[in-house]
Amino acid sequence: MDPFWPSETNSFRRFTPESLAAIEERIAKKKKQQAKVNQENKDKGVEEHKLTPQLDLKVCKKLPSLYGDLPVELIGEPLEDIDPYYSDHKTFMVINNRKTIFRFAATPALCIVGPFNPVRKAAIKILIHS
Repeated sequence: MDPFWPSETNSFRRFTPESLAAIEERIAKKKKQQAKVNQENKDKGVEEHKLTPQLDLKVCKKLPSLYGDLPVELIGEPLEDIDPYYSDHKTFMVINNRKTIFRFAATPALCIVGPFNPVRKAAIKILIHS
């Protein structure tokens, strides 16, 4: 047991309509900031630092033990993405019982089936089933 990482920490939260609204809010805020920064940097010629996805949280990789155990009730359920890179992307992650990470877009599939649609949830469960 590592003393620097509390074992009781649960960083996993269900992906809900409120989560999606928060992501959309962060996207709007980032666009405003980006426009402001681009205008300032245009004059100065400064290059910006871009956040990149974490390599240990890539799709189809196993969830590292660093993030703790996934509660049984959250296996196969849509979760808020724990990778900071995706905090302003319309995505959610699903982790199967083998702790394999899957990432899905939270935009409507086929332009009509939203991320909370029961048919889409069933399709995701079938897809991630080991």
